[in-house]
Amino acid sequence: MRTCTFLVVVVAMIYAIATPAMGCGESYGTTSIEDGWEHIPNINDQHIQELGNWAVLEFLKHVNCLLKFIKVVSGEEKVVSGMNYELVIDASDASGKLGRYKAEVYEQEWTKTRKLISFSKTN
Repeated sequence: MRTCTFLVVVVAMIYAIATPAMGCGESYGTTSIEDGWEHIPNINDQHIQELGNWAVLEFLKHVNCLLKFIKVVSGEEKVVSGMNYELVIDASDASGKLGRYKAEVYEQEWTKTRKLISFSKTN
């Protein structure tokens, strides 16, 4: 019994020494936004940039305008029965004027499903 108690105390002391202390107000875990949205860690990821380009092309199927995808500049993602993405996209119009747009895309990779939920110009 004494050996078992001694072992528990030793393990607890090693854990306390090896685990870094967290101060009040320090962040812990992933940075998340309300309702489960999290910042996309690598906005330059090829898949994220391809999703942004796809969103612009999908939007153009439903409107009478011309936009050219430039790049995804920021975004958030949320796990659902697949993944929701909220992407901030730079694109230029027919005259070459740069604009910023927000697209929400739903994707379920294993079923090859993509849906453009919304697309709008931002300030």
